Amino acid sequence: MKKLTDFPDVHLRIFDRPGLPDANQVSDVFLIGICGTGMGSLATLFADGGYTVSGSDKAAYPPMSETLAELGITVREGFDAENLIPAPGLVIIGNACTPTHVEASFAREQNMTQASFPEALTHYFIRDRKSIVVAGTHGKTTTTSLLVHVFKSAGIDPGYLIGGVLSDGTPNTANGSADYFLVEGDEYDSAYFDKRPKFMHYRPSSAIVTSVEFDHADIYDSIDDCKAAFEEFAALLPADGLLVLNADDDNAAELQYAGQSRICLYSTSSELLTGLSARNVSPSTNGIEFELLRDGQPIGEFRLGMFGLHNLSNALAVAAIALDEDISVAHIQNAFAGFAGIQRRQEIIGEANGITVVDDFAHHPTAVRATIKACRSRWPERRIVAIFEPRSNSSRRKVFEDGYSKAFSEADAAFMIRPPFRHNDRKSDFMDIDTILARLHQQGIEAQAAPDIDDLLTRLKIYLRSGDIALIMSNGGFGNIHRRLLADLNQSSRTLG
Repeated sequence: MKKLTDFPDVHLRIFDRPGLPDANQVSDVFLIGICGTGMGSLATLFADGGYTVSGSDKAAYPPMSETLAELGITVREGFDAENLIPAPGLVIIGNACTPTHVEASFAREQNMTQASFPEALTHYFIRDRKSIVVAGTHGKTTTTSLLVHVFKSAGIDPGYLIGGVLSDGTPNTANGSADYFLVEGDEYDSAYFDKRPKFMHYRPSSAIVTSVEFDHADIYDSIDDCKAAFEEFAALLPADGLLVLNADDDNAAELQYAGQSRICLYSTSSELLTGLSARNVSPSTNGIEFELLRDGQPIGEFRLGMFGLHNLSNALAVAAIALDEDISVAHIQNAFAGFAGIQRRQEIIGEANGITVVDDFAHHPTAVRATIKACRSRWPERRIVAIFEPRSNSSRRKVFEDGYSKAFSEADAAFMIRPPFRHNDRKSDFMDIDTILARLHQQGIEAQAAPDIDDLLTRLKIYLRSGDIALIMSNGGFGNIHRRLLADLNQSSRTLG
Protein backbone atom coordinates (compact mmCIF):
# COMPACT_ATOMS: atom_id res chain seq x y z
CA MET A 1 0.00 0.00 0.00
CA LYS A 2 1.41 3.36 -1.00
CA LYS A 3 2.18 6.03 1.59
CA LEU A 4 1.57 9.74 1.20
CA THR A 5 5.30 10.34 1.30
CA ASP A 6 5.74 8.13 -1.78
CA PHE A 7 4.09 10.75 -4.00
CA PRO A 8 5.95 13.64 -5.64
CA ASP A 9 3.04 15.95 -4.82
CA VAL A 10 3.14 15.06 -1.12
CA HIS A 11 2.92 18.77 -0.25
CA LEU A 12 -0.65 18.74 -1.60
CA ARG A 13 -1.60 15.55 0.24
CA ILE A 14 -0.46 16.33 3.76
CA PHE A 15 -2.22 19.38 5.18
CA ASP A 16 -4.13 20.43 8.26
CA ARG A 17 -7.81 19.62 7.95
CA PRO A 18 -10.45 21.02 10.31
CA GLY A 19 -11.75 18.40 12.73
CA LEU A 20 -15.08 16.79 11.95
CA PRO A 21 -17.96 18.49 13.77
CA ASP A 22 -20.65 16.58 15.62
CA ALA A 23 -23.74 15.53 13.71
CA ASN A 24 -25.86 18.34 15.15
CA GLN A 25 -23.35 20.94 13.97
CA VAL A 26 -23.70 20.09 10.27
CA SER A 27 -26.75 20.76 8.13
CA ASP A 28 -25.54 20.44 4.54
CA VAL A 29 -23.18 17.93 2.91
CA PHE A 30 -21.58 18.00 -0.55
CA LEU A 31 -20.07 14.84 -2.07
CA ILE A 32 -17.49 15.05 -4.85
CA GLY A 33 -17.99 11.98 -7.03
CA ILE A 34 -21.50 11.38 -5.75
CA CYS A 35 -22.55 8.83 -8.39
CA GLY A 36 -20.03 6.19 -7.44
CA THR A 37 -21.68 3.20 -5.80
CA GLY A 38 -20.22 3.86 -2.36
CA MET A 39 -20.53 7.64 -2.48
CA GLY A 40 -24.11 7.43 -3.72
CA SER A 41 -24.94 5.13 -0.84
CA LEU A 42 -23.35 7.51 1.66
CA ALA A 43 -25.30 10.40 0.12
CA THR A 44 -28.50 8.41 0.62
CA LEU A 45 -27.60 7.78 4.26
CA PHE A 46 -27.02 11.50 4.89
CA ALA A 47 -30.31 12.37 3.16
CA ASP A 48 -32.21 9.88 5.29
CA GLY A 49 -30.58 11.45 8.34
CA GLY A 50 -32.18 14.80 7.53
CA TYR A 51 -29.17 16.52 6.01
CA THR A 52 -29.38 18.68 2.90
CA VAL A 53 -27.34 16.69 0.38
CA SER A 54 -25.91 17.59 -3.01
CA GLY A 55 -22.90 16.61 -5.06
CA SER A 56 -21.13 16.49 -8.36
CA ASP A 57 -19.84 13.91 -10.79
CA LYS A 58 -18.47 13.65 -14.28
CA ALA A 59 -21.51 11.71 -15.43
CA ALA A 60 -24.56 10.07 -13.88
CA TYR A 61 -25.59 6.49 -14.72
CA PRO A 62 -28.39 4.29 -13.43
CA PRO A 63 -29.13 2.71 -11.06
CA MET A 64 -27.40 5.12 -8.66
CA SER A 65 -28.44 8.25 -10.57
CA GLU A 66 -32.08 7.14 -10.37
CA THR A 67 -31.83 6.45 -6.65
CA LEU A 68 -30.38 9.90 -5.95
CA ALA A 69 -33.01 11.62 -8.08
CA GLU A 70 -35.81 9.87 -6.20
CA LEU A 71 -34.42 11.25 -2.94
CA GLY A 72 -34.33 14.78 -4.31
CA ILE A 73 -30.53 14.96 -4.13
CA THR A 74 -29.11 17.56 -6.52
CA VAL A 75 -26.39 16.17 -8.76
CA ARG A 76 -24.31 18.62 -10.79
CA GLU A 77 -22.78 17.03 -13.87
CA GLY A 78 -19.24 18.24 -14.33
CA PHE A 79 -16.78 19.56 -11.77
CA ASP A 80 -16.41 23.27 -11.00
CA ALA A 81 -15.22 25.23 -7.98
CA GLU A 82 -18.45 27.22 -8.21
CA ASN A 83 -20.26 24.12 -6.98
CA LEU A 84 -18.71 24.74 -3.56
CA ILE A 85 -19.90 28.34 -3.25
CA PRO A 86 -21.23 29.02 -0.67
CA ALA A 87 -19.13 26.54 1.31
CA PRO A 88 -21.04 23.47 2.51
CA GLY A 89 -20.83 22.47 6.14
CA LEU A 90 -19.05 19.25 5.15
CA VAL A 91 -17.35 18.17 1.92
CA ILE A 92 -16.83 14.46 1.27
CA ILE A 93 -13.85 13.91 -1.03
CA GLY A 94 -14.29 10.86 -3.27
CA ASN A 95 -11.20 8.67 -3.65
CA ALA A 96 -11.19 9.26 -7.41
CA CYS A 97 -10.18 12.86 -6.73
CA THR A 98 -6.55 13.78 -7.26
CA PRO A 99 -4.89 16.62 -5.31
CA THR A 100 -5.35 18.89 -8.33
CA HIS A 101 -9.02 18.02 -8.88
CA VAL A 102 -10.73 21.38 -9.33
CA GLU A 103 -13.23 20.91 -6.51
CA ALA A 104 -10.96 19.00 -4.14
CA SER A 105 -8.18 21.54 -4.46
CA PHE A 106 -10.62 24.42 -3.95
CA ALA A 107 -11.94 22.78 -0.77
CA ARG A 108 -8.37 22.38 0.48
CA GLU A 109 -7.32 25.91 -0.39
CA GLN A 110 -10.43 27.37 1.29
CA ASN A 111 -9.83 25.23 4.41
CA MET A 112 -13.29 23.71 4.20
CA THR A 113 -14.29 20.91 6.53
CA GLN A 114 -13.41 17.78 4.58
CA ALA A 115 -13.58 14.05 5.12
CA SER A 116 -13.00 10.89 3.17
CA PHE A 117 -15.90 8.53 2.55
CA PRO A 118 -14.91 6.05 5.31
CA GLU A 119 -14.14 8.82 7.81
CA ALA A 120 -17.58 10.35 7.37
CA LEU A 121 -19.36 7.00 7.49
CA THR A 122 -17.63 6.02 10.73
CA HIS A 123 -17.94 9.41 12.43
CA TYR A 124 -21.60 10.08 11.64
CA PHE A 125 -23.19 6.65 11.33
CA ILE A 126 -21.15 3.72 12.67
CA ARG A 127 -20.06 5.54 15.82
CA ASP A 128 -20.03 3.11 18.80
CA ARG A 129 -22.32 0.50 17.28
CA LYS A 130 -21.40 -3.14 16.70
CA SER A 131 -19.74 -2.89 13.30
CA ILE A 132 -19.83 -6.00 11.12
CA VAL A 133 -17.60 -5.51 8.08
CA VAL A 134 -17.74 -7.58 4.87
CA ALA A 135 -14.36 -7.48 3.13
CA GLY A 136 -12.65 -9.39 0.33
CA THR A 137 -11.61 -9.03 -3.29
CA HIS A 138 -14.89 -10.51 -4.54
CA GLY A 139 -18.49 -10.74 -3.40
CA LYS A 140 -18.63 -7.87 -0.91
CA THR A 141 -21.79 -6.24 -2.21
CA THR A 142 -23.77 -9.46 -2.59
CA THR A 143 -22.64 -10.77 0.80
CA THR A 144 -23.44 -7.51 2.60
CA SER A 145 -26.85 -7.35 0.92
CA LEU A 146 -27.69 -10.91 1.95
CA LEU A 147 -26.47 -10.25 5.50
CA VAL A 148 -28.74 -7.21 5.78
CA HIS A 149 -31.65 -9.25 4.40
CA VAL A 150 -31.10 -11.99 6.99
CA PHE A 151 -30.96 -9.51 9.87
CA LYS A 152 -34.09 -7.71 8.72
CA SER A 153 -35.93 -11.00 8.14
CA ALA A 154 -35.12 -11.92 11.74
CA GLY A 155 -36.74 -8.71 12.99
CA ILE A 156 -33.48 -6.85 13.60
CA ASP A 157 -33.29 -3.28 12.28
CA PRO A 158 -29.56 -2.68 11.63
CA GLY A 159 -27.89 0.35 10.25
CA TYR A 160 -26.11 -0.54 7.04
CA LEU A 161 -24.48 0.67 3.86
CA ILE A 162 -24.32 -1.40 0.69
CA GLY A 163 -22.42 -0.31 -2.41
CA GLY A 164 -25.19 -1.38 -4.76
CA VAL A 165 -28.95 -1.32 -5.33
CA LEU A 166 -31.11 -4.21 -4.12
CA SER A 167 -33.49 -5.75 -6.65
CA ASP A 168 -36.49 -5.90 -4.32
CA GLY A 169 -36.53 -2.16 -3.74
CA THR A 170 -35.02 -2.30 -0.25
CA PRO A 171 -32.97 0.87 0.33
CA ASN A 172 -29.23 0.32 0.04
CA THR A 173 -28.64 2.31 3.23
CA ALA A 174 -30.40 2.81 6.53
CA ASN A 175 -29.47 4.26 9.90
CA GLY A 176 -31.53 1.59 11.69
CA SER A 177 -32.56 1.38 15.32
CA ALA A 178 -30.57 -1.69 16.41
CA ASP A 179 -27.07 -1.61 17.87
CA TYR A 180 -25.57 -2.96 14.63
CA PHE A 181 -24.01 -1.40 11.58
CA LEU A 182 -23.34 -3.70 8.61
CA VAL A 183 -20.96 -2.33 6.03
CA GLU A 184 -19.15 -3.34 2.88
CA GLY A 185 -15.44 -2.99 3.61
CA ASP A 186 -13.50 -1.90 0.54
CA GLU A 187 -9.74 -2.45 0.36
CA TYR A 188 -9.31 0.51 -2.01
CA ASP A 189 -7.71 3.65 -0.60
CA SER A 190 -9.69 6.27 1.31
CA ALA A 191 -8.75 9.58 -0.33
CA TYR A 192 -5.85 11.41 -1.93
CA PHE A 193 -4.89 12.56 1.58
CA ASP A 194 -5.34 9.12 3.20
CA LYS A 195 -3.98 6.07 1.35
CA ARG A 196 -5.14 3.55 3.94
CA PRO A 197 -7.80 1.04 2.83
CA LYS A 198 -11.33 2.12 3.63
CA PHE A 199 -11.93 -0.90 5.80
CA MET A 200 -9.27 0.27 8.25
CA HIS A 201 -11.68 3.00 9.43
CA TYR A 202 -14.72 0.89 10.28
CA ARG A 203 -13.91 -0.33 13.83
CA PRO A 204 -14.94 -3.96 13.13
CA SER A 205 -16.46 -6.01 15.93
CA SER A 206 -16.84 -8.99 13.60
CA ALA A 207 -15.96 -9.39 9.94
CA ILE A 208 -16.07 -11.57 6.84
CA VAL A 209 -13.22 -11.94 4.34
CA THR A 210 -14.49 -13.66 1.19
CA SER A 211 -11.22 -13.78 -0.75
CA VAL A 212 -7.83 -12.13 -1.13
CA GLU A 213 -6.43 -11.75 -4.65
CA PHE A 214 -4.26 -9.25 -6.43
CA ASP A 215 -6.41 -6.35 -7.56
CA HIS A 216 -6.31 -2.55 -7.72
CA ALA A 217 -2.92 -2.52 -9.42
CA ASP A 218 -2.85 1.27 -9.14
CA ILE A 219 -2.90 0.95 -5.35
CA TYR A 220 -1.14 -2.32 -4.56
CA ASP A 221 2.21 -3.41 -5.98
CA SER A 222 1.78 -7.16 -5.54
CA ILE A 223 -0.29 -9.90 -3.97
CA ASP A 224 1.92 -9.64 -0.90
CA ASP A 225 1.02 -5.97 -0.65
CA CYS A 226 -2.70 -6.89 -0.80
CA LYS A 227 -2.26 -9.60 1.82
CA ALA A 228 -0.51 -7.18 4.16
CA ALA A 229 -3.49 -4.81 4.03
CA PHE A 230 -5.92 -7.60 4.91
CA GLU A 231 -3.64 -8.77 7.73
CA GLU A 232 -3.76 -5.29 9.23
CA PHE A 233 -7.53 -5.36 8.95
CA ALA A 234 -7.81 -8.79 10.61
CA ALA A 235 -5.67 -7.54 13.49
CA LEU A 236 -8.25 -4.81 14.24
CA LEU A 237 -10.86 -7.27 15.50
CA PRO A 238 -11.20 -7.64 19.28
CA ALA A 239 -10.61 -10.97 21.01
CA ASP A 240 -14.35 -11.59 21.42
CA GLY A 241 -15.10 -10.68 17.79
CA LEU A 242 -15.61 -13.24 15.03
CA LEU A 243 -13.54 -13.34 11.84
CA VAL A 244 -15.26 -15.43 9.15
CA LEU A 245 -12.83 -16.68 6.49
CA ASN A 246 -13.23 -18.54 3.21
CA ALA A 247 -11.32 -21.81 3.60
CA ASP A 248 -11.45 -22.32 -0.19
CA ASP A 249 -9.23 -19.27 -0.64
CA ASP A 250 -5.72 -19.88 0.73
CA ASN A 251 -4.92 -16.21 1.21
CA ALA A 252 -8.15 -15.58 3.09
CA ALA A 253 -7.73 -18.67 5.26
CA GLU A 254 -4.22 -17.56 6.28
CA LEU A 255 -5.74 -14.53 8.01
CA GLN A 256 -6.76 -16.76 10.92
CA TYR A 257 -3.19 -16.25 12.19
CA ALA A 258 -3.17 -12.45 11.78
CA GLY A 259 -5.11 -11.40 14.87
CA GLN A 260 -6.60 -12.38 18.20
CA SER A 261 -10.30 -12.84 17.40
CA ARG A 262 -12.38 -15.98 17.23
CA ILE A 263 -12.28 -17.70 13.81
CA CYS A 264 -14.95 -19.42 11.71
CA LEU A 265 -13.94 -21.03 8.41
CA TYR A 266 -16.42 -21.89 5.64
CA SER A 267 -16.17 -23.99 2.48
CA THR A 268 -18.23 -25.11 -0.49
CA SER A 269 -15.62 -27.66 -1.60
CA SER A 270 -15.12 -29.81 1.50
CA GLU A 271 -16.91 -30.73 4.72
CA LEU A 272 -15.20 -28.95 7.60
CA LEU A 273 -14.94 -30.51 11.04
CA THR A 274 -14.84 -26.98 12.45
CA GLY A 275 -16.81 -24.26 10.68
CA LEU A 276 -19.56 -24.16 8.06
CA SER A 277 -19.81 -26.15 4.85
CA ALA A 278 -22.38 -27.34 2.33
CA ARG A 279 -23.19 -30.75 0.90
CA ASN A 280 -25.78 -32.21 -1.46
CA VAL A 281 -25.50 -29.00 -3.50
CA SER A 282 -27.94 -28.97 -6.39
CA PRO A 283 -28.79 -26.16 -8.83
CA SER A 284 -32.51 -25.62 -9.41
CA THR A 285 -34.59 -23.38 -11.62
CA ASN A 286 -34.85 -20.89 -8.75
CA GLY A 287 -31.29 -21.00 -7.44
CA ILE A 288 -29.31 -23.51 -5.36
CA GLU A 289 -30.44 -26.14 -2.89
CA PHE A 290 -28.01 -27.46 -0.26
CA GLU A 291 -27.62 -28.91 3.20
CA LEU A 292 -25.79 -26.74 5.72
CA LEU A 293 -23.28 -28.34 8.06
CA ARG A 294 -21.90 -26.76 11.22
CA ASP A 295 -18.81 -28.44 12.65
CA GLY A 296 -19.55 -31.41 10.40
CA GLN A 297 -23.14 -31.84 11.61
CA PRO A 298 -26.22 -31.04 9.46
CA ILE A 299 -28.39 -28.22 10.77
CA GLY A 300 -30.90 -27.80 7.94
CA GLU A 301 -31.89 -27.88 4.28
CA PHE A 302 -31.60 -24.55 2.49
CA ARG A 303 -32.57 -22.98 -0.82
CA LEU A 304 -30.69 -19.90 -1.99
CA GLY A 305 -32.42 -17.68 -4.51
CA MET A 306 -29.19 -17.02 -6.43
CA PHE A 307 -27.03 -18.93 -8.88
CA GLY A 308 -23.38 -20.02 -8.87
CA LEU A 309 -21.04 -21.57 -6.34
CA HIS A 310 -19.57 -18.16 -5.58
CA ASN A 311 -22.96 -17.06 -4.28
CA LEU A 312 -23.28 -20.23 -2.23
CA SER A 313 -19.90 -19.36 -0.72
CA ASN A 314 -21.16 -15.86 0.12
CA ALA A 315 -24.24 -17.37 1.75
CA LEU A 316 -22.14 -19.61 4.02
CA ALA A 317 -20.25 -16.55 5.25
CA VAL A 318 -23.53 -14.80 6.03
CA ALA A 319 -24.83 -17.88 7.86
CA ALA A 320 -21.70 -17.90 10.05
CA ILE A 321 -22.29 -14.32 11.20
CA ALA A 322 -26.04 -14.83 11.63
CA LEU A 323 -25.62 -17.95 13.74
CA ASP A 324 -23.02 -16.18 15.88
CA GLU A 325 -25.54 -13.40 16.51
CA ASP A 326 -28.13 -16.00 17.63
CA ILE A 327 -30.34 -15.69 14.56
CA SER A 328 -32.27 -18.95 14.24
CA VAL A 329 -31.74 -21.50 11.48
CA ALA A 330 -35.39 -21.04 10.46
CA HIS A 331 -34.92 -17.29 9.98
CA ILE A 332 -31.81 -17.87 7.89
CA GLN A 333 -33.59 -20.48 5.75
CA ASN A 334 -36.51 -18.14 5.05
CA ALA A 335 -34.21 -15.22 4.28
CA PHE A 336 -32.02 -17.19 1.87
CA ALA A 337 -35.03 -18.49 -0.06
CA GLY A 338 -36.59 -15.03 -0.34
CA PHE A 339 -33.51 -13.02 -1.29
CA ALA A 340 -34.06 -11.31 -4.65
CA GLY A 341 -30.42 -10.30 -5.20
CA ILE A 342 -29.06 -6.93 -6.22
CA GLN A 343 -28.92 -4.97 -9.40
CA ARG A 344 -25.92 -5.46 -11.67
CA ARG A 345 -25.35 -9.02 -10.41
CA GLN A 346 -26.69 -11.41 -13.07
CA GLU A 347 -29.52 -8.92 -13.52
CA ILE A 348 -31.81 -9.55 -16.48
CA ILE A 349 -32.23 -6.21 -18.22
CA GLY A 350 -34.63 -7.41 -20.91
CA GLU A 351 -35.19 -9.70 -23.86
CA ALA A 352 -35.56 -9.06 -27.58
CA ASN A 353 -35.60 -11.46 -30.54
CA GLY A 354 -35.23 -14.31 -28.06
CA ILE A 355 -31.93 -12.85 -26.78
CA THR A 356 -31.69 -12.22 -23.04
CA VAL A 357 -29.53 -9.27 -22.00
CA VAL A 358 -27.90 -9.71 -18.59
CA ASP A 359 -25.89 -7.13 -16.66
CA ASP A 360 -23.14 -7.90 -14.15
CA PHE A 361 -20.52 -5.88 -12.29
CA ALA A 362 -17.78 -8.51 -12.80
CA HIS A 363 -14.42 -7.14 -13.94
CA HIS A 364 -11.65 -9.08 -12.16
CA PRO A 365 -10.80 -12.33 -14.03
CA THR A 366 -11.94 -14.48 -11.11
CA ALA A 367 -15.27 -12.68 -10.93
CA VAL A 368 -15.71 -12.87 -14.72
CA ARG A 369 -15.13 -16.60 -14.69
CA ALA A 370 -17.48 -17.19 -11.73
CA THR A 371 -20.21 -15.10 -13.36
CA ILE A 372 -19.99 -16.95 -16.67
CA LYS A 373 -20.11 -20.30 -14.85
CA ALA A 374 -23.12 -19.14 -12.82
CA CYS A 375 -24.94 -18.17 -16.03
CA ARG A 376 -24.01 -21.54 -17.49
CA SER A 377 -25.67 -23.31 -14.55
CA ARG A 378 -28.71 -21.05 -14.81
CA TRP A 379 -29.13 -21.45 -18.57
CA PRO A 380 -27.39 -24.75 -19.43
CA GLU A 381 -28.95 -25.09 -22.89
CA ARG A 382 -28.19 -21.58 -24.14
CA ARG A 383 -25.10 -19.93 -25.65
CA ILE A 384 -23.34 -17.58 -23.25
CA VAL A 385 -21.95 -14.60 -25.15
CA ALA A 386 -19.66 -12.60 -22.85
CA ILE A 387 -19.44 -8.85 -23.55
CA PHE A 388 -16.74 -7.11 -21.54
CA GLU A 389 -15.38 -3.64 -20.85
CA PRO A 390 -11.83 -3.60 -19.40
CA ARG A 391 -12.41 -0.31 -17.62
CA SER A 392 -10.80 -0.45 -14.18
CA ASN A 393 -7.15 0.35 -13.56
CA SER A 394 -6.44 -3.30 -12.84
CA SER A 395 -8.45 -4.83 -15.69
CA ARG A 396 -6.30 -2.99 -18.25
CA ARG A 397 -3.03 -4.41 -16.88
CA LYS A 398 -0.88 -7.04 -18.58
CA VAL A 399 -0.78 -9.07 -15.37
CA PHE A 400 -4.38 -10.17 -16.04
CA GLU A 401 -3.96 -11.30 -19.67
CA ASP A 402 -3.64 -14.94 -18.64
CA GLY A 403 -6.53 -14.62 -16.18
CA TYR A 404 -8.91 -13.25 -18.78
CA SER A 405 -7.83 -15.86 -21.34
CA LYS A 406 -8.91 -18.54 -18.88
CA ALA A 407 -12.00 -16.70 -17.63
CA PHE A 408 -13.55 -16.17 -21.07
CA SER A 409 -12.85 -19.77 -22.05
CA GLU A 410 -15.97 -20.59 -20.00
CA ALA A 411 -18.12 -18.68 -22.54
CA ASP A 412 -19.25 -19.63 -26.02
CA ALA A 413 -18.02 -16.32 -27.39
CA ALA A 414 -16.34 -13.19 -26.07
CA PHE A 415 -16.73 -9.64 -27.35
CA MET A 416 -14.67 -6.84 -25.82
CA ILE A 417 -14.04 -3.18 -26.29
CA ARG A 418 -10.41 -2.18 -26.61
CA PRO A 419 -9.24 -0.62 -23.33
CA PRO A 420 -8.41 3.09 -23.26
CA PHE A 421 -4.82 4.10 -22.57
CA ARG A 422 -4.91 6.63 -19.73
CA HIS A 423 -2.45 9.03 -18.16
CA ASN A 424 -1.51 6.63 -15.37
CA ASP A 425 -0.88 3.65 -17.71
CA ARG A 426 2.55 2.37 -18.73
CA LYS A 427 3.00 0.80 -22.16
CA SER A 428 5.10 -2.00 -20.71
CA ASP A 429 2.33 -2.89 -18.26
CA PHE A 430 -0.67 -2.35 -20.55
CA MET A 431 -2.88 -5.27 -21.51
CA ASP A 432 -2.59 -6.55 -25.07
CA ILE A 433 -6.15 -7.51 -25.88
CA ASP A 434 -5.03 -9.21 -29.10
CA THR A 435 -3.09 -11.72 -26.99
CA ILE A 436 -6.31 -12.65 -25.19
CA LEU A 437 -8.20 -12.95 -28.50
CA ALA A 438 -5.50 -15.20 -29.95
CA ARG A 439 -5.57 -17.50 -26.94
CA LEU A 440 -9.35 -17.78 -27.11
CA HIS A 441 -9.22 -18.51 -30.85
CA GLN A 442 -6.75 -21.31 -30.13
CA GLN A 443 -9.42 -22.85 -27.91
CA GLY A 444 -12.01 -22.60 -30.68
CA ILE A 445 -13.88 -19.71 -29.06
CA GLU A 446 -15.20 -16.83 -31.13
CA ALA A 447 -13.55 -13.67 -29.81
CA GLN A 448 -13.62 -10.11 -31.12
CA ALA A 449 -12.54 -6.67 -29.92
CA ALA A 450 -14.09 -3.42 -31.08
CA PRO A 451 -12.58 0.09 -31.02
CA ASP A 452 -15.76 1.69 -29.69
CA ILE A 453 -19.29 0.89 -28.54
CA ASP A 454 -20.94 1.65 -31.90
CA ASP A 455 -18.66 -0.86 -33.61
CA LEU A 456 -19.21 -3.36 -30.79
CA LEU A 457 -22.98 -3.10 -31.17
CA THR A 458 -22.68 -3.71 -34.91
CA ARG A 459 -20.65 -6.86 -34.31
CA LEU A 460 -23.12 -8.10 -31.71
CA LYS A 461 -26.13 -7.59 -33.96
CA ILE A 462 -24.44 -9.74 -36.60
CA TYR A 463 -23.38 -12.50 -34.20
CA LEU A 464 -26.25 -12.85 -31.70
CA ARG A 465 -29.11 -15.21 -32.42
CA SER A 466 -32.33 -16.23 -30.72
CA GLY A 467 -31.69 -18.19 -27.53
CA ASP A 468 -28.41 -16.46 -26.66
CA ILE A 469 -27.55 -14.94 -23.31
CA ALA A 470 -25.80 -11.61 -23.88
CA LEU A 471 -23.84 -11.31 -20.62
CA ILE A 472 -22.53 -7.76 -20.29
CA MET A 473 -19.81 -7.24 -17.68
CA SER A 474 -18.32 -3.94 -16.53
CA ASN A 475 -17.78 -2.02 -13.30
CA GLY A 476 -19.02 1.13 -15.04
CA GLY A 477 -21.87 2.31 -17.22
CA PHE A 478 -20.35 0.84 -20.41
CA GLY A 479 -21.93 3.63 -22.44
CA ASN A 480 -25.44 2.36 -21.64
CA ILE A 481 -24.75 -0.57 -23.98
CA HIS A 482 -27.37 -2.76 -22.29
CA ARG A 483 -30.33 -0.66 -23.30
CA ARG A 484 -28.80 0.34 -26.62
CA LEU A 485 -28.40 -3.33 -27.52
CA LEU A 486 -32.00 -4.08 -26.56
CA ALA A 487 -33.21 -1.12 -28.62
CA ASP A 488 -31.18 -2.28 -31.65
CA LEU A 489 -32.49 -5.84 -31.32
CA ASN A 490 -36.07 -4.60 -31.06
CA GLN A 491 -35.53 -2.39 -34.12
CA SER A 492 -34.13 -5.37 -36.04
CA SER A 493 -37.22 -7.37 -35.09
CA ARG A 494 -39.52 -4.65 -36.42
CA THR A 495 -37.46 -4.37 -39.61
CA LEU A 496 -37.59 -8.12 -40.22
CA GLY A 497 -41.29 -8.18 -39.42
